Amino acid sequence: MPREPARFGPRPTTPPATSRARVKPLTPASGAWRPGDDPGRRQFADVGGLELEGGGLLPAVTLAYETYGTLDADGRNAVLVLHALTGDSHVAGPAGPGHVTAGWWDDMVGPGRPIDTDKYFVVVPNVLGGCQGSTGPSSPAPDGRAWGARFPRVTTRDQVAAEIRLARALGITTWQLVAGSSMGGLRALEWAVMGPEAGVEVRGLAAIATSAQTGADQIAWSHPQLAAIRLDPGWHGGDYYDQPDGHGPHAGLAVARQIAHTTYRSAQELDTRFGRLPQGGEDPMVDGRYAVQSYLDHHGDKLARRFDANSYIVLTESMNTHDLGRDRGGVEQALTQITARTLVVAVDSDRLFPPAQAARIAAWVPQADDLRIITSPYGHDGFLIEFDQLGPIVRDFLEDLDVAERVRAQA
Repeated sequence: MPREPARFGPRPTTPPATSRARVKPLTPASGAWRPGDDPGRRQFADVGGLELEGGGLLPAVTLAYETYGTLDADGRNAVLVLHALTGDSHVAGPAGPGHVTAGWWDDMVGPGRPIDTDKYFVVVPNVLGGCQGSTGPSSPAPDGRAWGARFPRVTTRDQVAAEIRLARALGITTWQLVAGSSMGGLRALEWAVMGPEAGVEVRGLAAIATSAQTGADQIAWSHPQLAAIRLDPGWHGGDYYDQPDGHGPHAGLAVARQIAHTTYRSAQELDTRFGRLPQGGEDPMVDGRYAVQSYLDHHGDKLARRFDANSYIVLTESMNTHDLGRDRGGVEQALTQITARTLVVAVDSDRLFPPAQAARIAAWVPQADDLRIITSPYGHDGFLIEFDQLGPIVRDFLEDLDVAERVRAQA
């Protein structure tokens, strides 16, 4: 099952003549992990061809994933953790060969942590359509070239269908917990419906800073992000993987990230943290930047160096398709089909996935606990920052699931 995908060509390294829009020079055309790169902790599973919800077929799908801990003999201590838009399978551990950043939920997953890898076998896949080892636009198509913009549209349900096949490949028939935040929460909710239909039990569900259905406001925020990438001359219609360093769609991807990052934080935090301060050494009255502009430039450049613009498009469009109630009688009816004991957590200052959307989940899932609210000035990113609040909530929920499992086993 674990394997190393075949190499399909080196990255070009010709330096650019110029750079654009405050993006540093020598940024690779894509920050995607490519076959032949150091795999780091990644493992790979071929899950076969996948018929897509919107029509068409992906002829061969590979999912990259990481595991932490050991699966019990009875296979009932497995936990699935699902990442957000620009996350990946590297949920915990340091940066290093194969991993340009440290684990994105390092305070949550590990020995003695809320999702305790001394107790649980944690599986973290890179999402279908992503750029860190799973099949996506930067992967080789059947003709050996990168898919690029030819990569088909995939939905949240397509992504979960691929992950269900990964569970089967790993021999997992029960998840003690499926946990996801933001985009990961969209998939976690679909898992709670699709998993049992496919014969994979979902005993516990943690839906954090997420929604049962993307709304017009969320789709509206995504629209200029997609346009920024597609209007970048370096996008080359999505076929930029053979471009020299510095000639990919870096400026467009950076602007997309800046727009998104504004929705990830709260107005209160930005005003308190930056106010109208100028960036050090610059004068906003003479073509200089305010500190908050420099902050957004930094995050845009950072993402352009580690992510792939086509994957950003594919995953953003997949989020736009998310509607748990599609062909299930509406959102409320779909939520009533979830049989898992459910934890729903919202961040009070979240303007991307407002608490009212989480409250809707908690109100309609039959076995949902009362909605839990994290108090934070950080907005949506509170799920990545407020571990002193989120950690105990998740730990207590898992302990309750364990107690219920022991009672059931003794009955």
